[in-house]
Amino acid sequence: MKMSRTAISAVARWVPSALATSAVDGAVGAGGPPLVDRFGPNEGGGGGPVPVWRRVLGAPAWSSFRRCIFEQETSRAGTLPPLAFSVTMVGPVIYTFGNDAQKQKFLPRILSGEDWWCQGYSEPGSGSDLASVRTKAVRDGDHYVVNGHKTWTTLAQHADWIFCLVRTDPTARPQSGISFLLIDMKSPGVTVRPIITIDGSHEVNDVFLEDVRVPVENLIGEENKGWTYAKFLLGNERTSMAGIGRSTRYIDKLKKIVKAEIPDDDPAHLEFVRDIAKIELDVLALEATELRVVAQMARGIDPGPAASLFKIRGTEIFQDITELTHRAIGNYGLAIREHPFSANNFMPGPDYGHTASEKYLNSRKLSIYGGSNEIQRNIIAKAVLGL
Repeated sequence: MKMSRTAISAVARWVPSALATSAVDGAVGAGGPPLVDRFGPNEGGGGGPVPVWRRVLGAPAWSSFRRCIFEQETSRAGTLPPLAFSVTMVGPVIYTFGNDAQKQKFLPRILSGEDWWCQGYSEPGSGSDLASVRTKAVRDGDHYVVNGHKTWTTLAQHADWIFCLVRTDPTARPQSGISFLLIDMKSPGVTVRPIITIDGSHEVNDVFLEDVRVPVENLIGEENKGWTYAKFLLGNERTSMAGIGRSTRYIDKLKKIVKAEIPDDDPAHLEFVRDIAKIELDVLALEATELRVVAQMARGIDPGPAASLFKIRGTEIFQDITELTHRAIGNYGLAIREHPFSANNFMPGPDYGHTASEKYLNSRKLSIYGGSNEIQRNIIAKAVLGL
């Protein structure tokens, strides 16, 4: 079933308030006090769905430890998270580098879920090497005229706004001539075309910008300083990619599938038990690293290359889990649901196998977006080893 734009907007408005109540109070598990009670009152005096935000517009401004535990527990519980492009990415950029008018215009609608955002970074030929973006923004009075092509733009078909890296000074060195613009997706000249992925779904898009007029007031910070804001955003994105809660939840599902599908006396059973144990050890090691970094962040120390480590190991671990799940389901994992979904679409086998192939195929992208894992290894080699 394909959701209408109205239905999606309704869900967007509902998710933040639902997270602020049920997810926080119920994520710890039966028998224990609510998560909020364990921590005491919010430092910021308010609630809201954005514990990653500083004390702004009623956001709780939680400490690094509180944010870490909140994210892990809500993910373990399988709650719907706020849209990352809005809350985790562009929101912090706006309240850190934006002016007062921009904060008043954009942040309340991000907080309420009224506006959905997408990310305009990647271009054909400019993926992990973002400094080579070619989308141009030329100043024309109190507007910029933007021309270019963004690709792999997740959920652009539903987005109200897009935050874009654009080249405003073609004569400057690559990182010095880039600006950070906020563009209304309803602007004349914006065209969204779907890219159907290997699992048959429509999640990503091409976005074409043809003579799009963008008010100068939508420029974040200073012209030609966009590279600074882009790195800040990517750092936030990568530190959230450890995915401890998500991996733990999917490991629990995997154990149940193995128990249901593979008899104890089957030689393959011991092999799966061994592989699951290895993944669990990987998750524990990553969690220990995450907690050390969170402790450093609580003392005001930047995570630095650890953000790249989270991105690498978090995505690789989840890929391992989906691959092992696909193997455990066996022949049932060969089926892929028809897109768009229909009410009478028959899928063979148990319910837990109906999305196994899609998750396996979709998770292949994790090691590419947000800066490919190969690029992250280069960052670590340069920052830590001095290579």
